[in-house]
Amino acid sequence: MYMYYLVSPPCIYTHTPQPQDHVTFLSHDSYYKDLSSWTMAQRAQQNFDHPNSLDTWLMVEHLELLRNGGIAEIPNYDFSTHSRTTEVTRIAPKQVVLVEGILIFTEPALADLIDVKIFVDTESDIRLIRRVTRDCQERGRSLEQVLEQYTRTVRPMHIEFVEPSKRAADIIVPVGINSVALSLITDHLRNALAKNTNGVAYMKTPFDESNKRERRVSVKPVVASQGSSGLTPMKKEKLDMSNE
Repeated sequence: MYMYYLVSPPCIYTHTPQPQDHVTFLSHDSYYKDLSSWTMAQRAQQNFDHPNSLDTWLMVEHLELLRNGGIAEIPNYDFSTHSRTTEVTRIAPKQVVLVEGILIFTEPALADLIDVKIFVDTESDIRLIRRVTRDCQERGRSLEQVLEQYTRTVRPMHIEFVEPSKRAADIIVPVGINSVALSLITDHLRNALAKNTNGVAYMKTPFDESNKRERRVSVKPVVASQGSSGLTPMKKEKLDMSNE
């Protein structure tokens, strides 16, 4: 299995990408914490752009489950009510797992699972236009609500968390869609998959003094299966959102 991280600006997608037969797509947005016990007024004041608003540990568990051949049950989140629905989406492991979100580099336990980390850079005015379009058309928000949230939490959290997180990226793609960068990334992926038909051999690329040497890691073939994955449950840390 080959895991790609994609840190993208808000609204880079106007629809959910449809994965091909060999790709599993996983969005960090699916892991927003359930606020169904809160009043609507309390939910409206929540800082959804802070890392603590997401159940990142659950995502870590699901990625480890997929890497070990298990089936993951992904929460379905209703953005109009800021709560999870009773339904889940079951996804099976495939050769490539594409993980997308703007805060996925902020938790080391999550970043350490990923083979290639990509940061897509986009100008702030384009990000705002995309957010307005998405939130008004897909999430039941008014223009006034979108702009209020952008001023109150989106921009400050981008400066505090998202922008600095690009230091963790292996690849930074400028100006959003970039055909040259896309070609390099897809060629690298095809090469890695072609070298090992029984699994995936990937290279950890050195980027600082603590990781000078490249390390070749063998990954066992992934077989979709149900039942216990044999994983040891991870220790969860309770994240307090009351002081945001």
